[in-house]
Amino acid sequence: MILCIGNILNPTELETTIAKLEMAEFVDGKATAGWHARQVKHNTQLPQGSPALAIVRDIIDAALQRHALFQMAVRPYIVRPVTISRYDIGMSYGTHIDNALMYDPFMRSDVSMTIFLSDPTTYEGGELIIESTQGEVAFKLPAGSAIVYPSSTLHRVEAVTQGVRLAAVTWIQSLVRDPQQREILFDLDTARQTLFEASGKTPVFDLISKSHANLLRQWTEF
Repeated sequence: MILCIGNILNPTELETTIAKLEMAEFVDGKATAGWHARQVKHNTQLPQGSPALAIVRDIIDAALQRHALFQMAVRPYIVRPVTISRYDIGMSYGTHIDNALMYDPFMRSDVSMTIFLSDPTTYEGGELIIESTQGEVAFKLPAGSAIVYPSSTLHRVEAVTQGVRLAAVTWIQSLVRDPQQREILFDLDTARQTLFEASGKTPVFDLISKSHANLLRQWTEF
């Protein structure tokens, strides 16, 4: 399931984040890429130990913890601390697959996430392209919005031709490993919440809640 989520960061959080990043020093992004991805990764990122990175990570971590739609769609077990990427003119990230296993913390990547930080009207290019059996789909979301998608997909970032593209990226080990199972749970949860808002706690709501809870119980992995 590929899902776009609006307003992961509120205006105040976004303003604070951008202010910190505008004053920060970025380094070559190849340092955190896998051996094969280094060949196609051409961007910069905040280095470990950057005071700005620590502040921005705290802001985004708090935002993800409180965001009900993110929690419902992803079922996070481990959320990796975000990496902040910057793409200046001519920079891109060619087609690649995210590492299946990641370290510090040790985790399996089930879901990849990009939070768009720059206003899309301030830069040209820089689209996130996700490949699927239906073809390629391009995403360029409003600042503060995010996209989550299975880490098993090939994807790339198109070259920036004007302006600067700032983004936060992270990876999640989900309580529910299988993306189709996560989508079923998401659809059931959406349906039961919609039903509750329309009709309250009814026998039909209880049956859907029972099925949702029992599937979650069956599919959850710790």
